Amino acid sequence: MNVVVSHLLKYPNHRIIPKMRKSIFAGIHRNVMATGFTSFFTDISTKMVYSVMPLFLMSIGASKTTISLIEGIAESTAALLKAASGYWSDKVGRNKPFMILGYGITALVTPFYSLVTAPIQVLIARFTERVGKGLRAAPRDSLIACSIRKEEVGKNFGFQKAMDNSGAIIGPLLASLVLFILPNDYHSLFLLATIPAILGVLAVIIGVKEVASSDKKKRALVSVKLLPRRYFLFLFIVFLFSLGNSSDALLIIKTSETGIGKAWIPLIYMIFNVVSVIFAIPFGRLSDRIGRERLIAAGFAVYALTYFLFGSFSSFGALVPLFVLYGIYSALTDVSQKSFIADITTKEMKGTGYGLYHAVLGITLLPASFLGGWMYDHLGNQVPFYFGGTMALVASVMMGLLFCLKKQG
Repeated sequence: MNVVVSHLLKYPNHRIIPKMRKSIFAGIHRNVMATGFTSFFTDISTKMVYSVMPLFLMSIGASKTTISLIEGIAESTAALLKAASGYWSDKVGRNKPFMILGYGITALVTPFYSLVTAPIQVLIARFTERVGKGLRAAPRDSLIACSIRKEEVGKNFGFQKAMDNSGAIIGPLLASLVLFILPNDYHSLFLLATIPAILGVLAVIIGVKEVASSDKKKRALVSVKLLPRRYFLFLFIVFLFSLGNSSDALLIIKTSETGIGKAWIPLIYMIFNVVSVIFAIPFGRLSDRIGRERLIAAGFAVYALTYFLFGSFSSFGALVPLFVLYGIYSALTDVSQKSFIADITTKEMKGTGYGLYHAVLGITLLPASFLGGWMYDHLGNQVPFYFGGTMALVASVMMGLLFCLKKQG
């Protein structure tokens, strides 16, 4: 008897979703390709806005503490949705609807940046836009993890990271171009950023195909209690690291204090994205071979070195190479952390696993950003970087210990 017919007779309520081709280009799954282009266009938009937002906020009277607090509130509040959306996507067995809604909110909010005239309005817009990210981030990562073979997790997440950061390269480039042509015209820049945001939504709608989910009985069993002990140890390490990982706005502010023209700052910020794109796929493949923990520990150590040096130097010539190191940290940790979660969670729990991970990152950003901004305003522009470097060093050592526990187990 035909296998499909036999399955339907045995499980009449189980809907069959056709399997997709495993890959469409060099081992990259079609869903990874589609989400890659979605991230590419969306990051062009968000980085056009984000690379100049601290400068715009200072131009309308915001302090450094206020700037950091805006980022912290927006990210932390939206982080709660990241955990919830991951759990919901596991429960319903679908990821694409959450992605469409999340990317759609970002596209709808972006043009409103062109209308704001006060910091509180920026906070409202940033909060709403981050709600969109909260809805889409965990389901997107879950979709990728469920679409690929275990031995290709690092490579596929590396590709997604490379596409994401490619958009983060073009976004600041376009922002600089707009400011060169229209000096200090932030409102026109924000309006133009809407175009790639819309293209990102279309890429999800057209390109992403839902992956066959687990059956209804398994989805009913979804619970945080099913996540392994190593997962929670990893989350604790991420929490410690994130306490010192304040908003990138402080990097942009410190660069602006060197006296460089405002139109050049997005280009300097772009450097770390270029480096991250170059190393994302190679580091992803390396993590497939030698394990994720080693690369995560190395990434935290590179971050510690970078932040100690950011605190020690204030000249333009010294800061530029540090953005190169920052890009290496980004490529080492982001790909490896997401691949690590894919390794240690079951198919039914991936959305929940990624949701809690993103929630820890976002929620911790509120105290980290407030503390970083307060230290910058009241203790000097060195202290927040020394604090961040110290926390990263502690996290690096603990990640190394987690790897040793794995070997002993």
